[in-house]
Amino acid sequence: MTVPEISISTPALLFPAISLLFLSYTNRFLHLAALVRTLHRDWMQDGDERLRCQIANLRRRLKLIRWMQLLGAISLLLSVISMVAIGLDQSVLGSLTFLLALALMGASLWMLIVEIWCSGGALEILLDEVSTPESDPIVTKGE
Repeated sequence: MTVPEISISTPALLFPAISLLFLSYTNRFLHLAALVRTLHRDWMQDGDERLRCQIANLRRRLKLIRWMQLLGAISLLLSVISMVAIGLDQSVLGSLTFLLALALMGASLWMLIVEIWCSGGALEILLDEVSTPESDPIVTKGE
């Protein structure tokens, strides 16, 4: 198997994307942290059983965000190692670490997709609590 040679600027292409992704990941995490605090307060005051589904959903989403951040950080580190290897004329090592960085970034993005899907599930939980067939305008229009 031959490994394609890449220039030192190729791994550097990930840097702008990673900084934007980390900003997005951090914003998602901060938003969920505020939601967890609110739900915890509500749980402590009311002990409402309906909050259990929300809490389970948030727990899963927080785990996904931690994995997203971890995989993104390792991807960034591997990009740096790749650039150092290329700078030291170790093009095979540089290419392989860059390919691994790309794979981890792809995994991080996949986790983002799953987390976005879960966030829609959280909204469905809320909508299910307040929606009945009689109060749903779409259902009543179609009848």
